[in-house]
Amino acid sequence: MSDSPGAIRRWVLAARVRTLPAAIVPVAVGASLVRPATLCWLNTVLCVVVALALQVGTNYANDYSDGVRGTDQVRVGPFRLTASGLVAPARVKLAAWGWFSFAGVVGLLLASRTSWWLVAIGATAILAGWFYTGGPRPYGYYGFGELFVMVYFGFVATVGTTYVQHLNIPGSAWWFALACGSMACALLEANNLRDVQGDQAARKKTLAARLGRARGSWLYALCVAGVVFGVAAGGEPIIALVALALYVPGLRLAFSPRVGRELLALLKASARAQLALGTVLFATFFLTR
Repeated sequence: MSDSPGAIRRWVLAARVRTLPAAIVPVAVGASLVRPATLCWLNTVLCVVVALALQVGTNYANDYSDGVRGTDQVRVGPFRLTASGLVAPARVKLAAWGWFSFAGVVGLLLASRTSWWLVAIGATAILAGWFYTGGPRPYGYYGFGELFVMVYFGFVATVGTTYVQHLNIPGSAWWFALACGSMACALLEANNLRDVQGDQAARKKTLAARLGRARGSWLYALCVAGVVFGVAAGGEPIIALVALALYVPGLRLAFSPRVGRELLALLKASARAQLALGTVLFATFFLTR
């Protein structure tokens, strides 16, 4: 096709750059919970690399698995490598495992500097990334995506980054992990609300697809509530109000009558809110602790 993306751009598009804040924000927040003077920058950088590699690997794995199942044939979301027919499925699968392997190697280095328990946690993260839409019974097709996103993009990423600083976890880390996980879930709901009609046709039973477009809006609202509550319970009520304000555009879109491609703006609004709130939290903690 004449309007098809080029050989490099197609891989960049399929990596879904707008979803990458889900990997960066919890690491930044987790690192900022430690006093700057005692922060181990190398461990933090390693956490960022692992998180990003896992996210990109998961995005490619999702591209491959949905593509070979035919789920993406009725998709209205961003460009996909496998469904487009521009890249052989085997190459997409290889790319996914290449990124997972890279995350594993960097994770081993991080574990050697901190705790070997991280190896087991990292292995489960890789499996969670693959089986989200891969394998004979992908959990993302049965409405469990939010649970795993909360666990890995919330608690594992945030608390784990804090832990690798001094092998210690402050109590507030758990509340901010809830907030970060809720931000990532809001990003997931932005995708799932957009794809409700296609997922229902493909029998992909996400929570949004089960509830339908109208009632599924409340899933997005629940995620935003988790963000606000987590930040407030962590001891930052003013920033909690900032969080609510940042998600107002997303809430308006979620409860609007828009469907399908008209909801592409919801993903953009959610990613912007996540990145902005993550920046506010990082700057506040880094400057005041």
